[in-house]
Amino acid sequence: MLFRRRGKLKVGTLDVLVGLSDELAKLDSFVEGVVKKVAQYMADVLEDSRDKVQENLLANGVDLVTYITRFQWDMAKYPIKQSLKNISEIISKQVSQIDNDLKSRASAYNNLKGNLQNLERKNAGSLLTRSLADIVKKEDFVLDSEYLITQLVVVPKVAYTDWQKTYETLAEMVVPRSSNLLFEDNDSGLFGVTLFRKAIDDFKHKARENKFTVRDFQYNEEEMKADKEEMTRLSTDKKKQFGPLVRWLKVNFSEAFIAWIHIKALRVFVESVLRYGLPVNFQAMLLQPSKKTMKKLREVLNDLYKHLDSSAAAIIDCAMDIPGLNLSQQEYYPYVYYKIDCNLLEFKV
Repeated sequence: MLFRRRGKLKVGTLDVLVGLSDELAKLDSFVEGVVKKVAQYMADVLEDSRDKVQENLLANGVDLVTYITRFQWDMAKYPIKQSLKNISEIISKQVSQIDNDLKSRASAYNNLKGNLQNLERKNAGSLLTRSLADIVKKEDFVLDSEYLITQLVVVPKVAYTDWQKTYETLAEMVVPRSSNLLFEDNDSGLFGVTLFRKAIDDFKHKARENKFTVRDFQYNEEEMKADKEEMTRLSTDKKKQFGPLVRWLKVNFSEAFIAWIHIKALRVFVESVLRYGLPVNFQAMLLQPSKKTMKKLREVLNDLYKHLDSSAAAIIDCAMDIPGLNLSQQEYYPYVYYKIDCNLLEFKV
């Protein structure tokens, strides 16, 4: 598959190309990182719809492989009348802005999501730790009494009988037959019991000895209402932000990915000029081998192009450090080669 670029890129001087080669290598790595961050955050935001992530990771409205195989240089975004260095700076500025915007948007959404999750956690879990605001009612309590108070006690289900036998004797001033089961989960029940205020400390101490847990809870209608309103507000805000955030991620993933592939094209062009000189007489190709055919493809390509660099051909697939050529030690071949990894997520979608 041909890797097309329309028109002719400006070559510039050798010194500029050597410096640009190094800058493009760094820019390639940076932009790839931003592309992956946007993709991964898309997966995080979609949460339960993670299986739909891949269909949202598009470039110019098509899947990534299709975009790459149909690649043509975008003259509007990156005018070839500009120098190679200017084009790389345009891409760098564009993707840096996406990176900064992502950090800002992610921070705001994560804070909102975190605050909502904290409230949701308070309303979940065991009776020993969860909020009781959505469980109890006003009529469960003796309120506005100078002498009496209602205490909430968590009792293991296996100890219900013991509770009924002993709660009236846990302190001297417990109101007889005042125990009421208000709520229960799989493990425990929440009982309300009424006693005199001055017996609270003694009651708590004796309850602890019998493995009953007294919850520190005061019925406050205004506070409970405020908590529910806060939960509703956060949930509504999250839903409001979700749609625009996903749209922003889709648009800017596409922009970042397109920029990344243009960098790959720039790197192929610059490295080819550095290796093979002028006039420009080379063709970039896209190859997508399976894992099984990778080694065979390397051998075929080596046979075809070893005449271009006999020293590289002799040590193909061996570790080697070539000064000034910005290729990883194990990926120097007698032809210019760059890998494009479209597996952008840390999980399989």
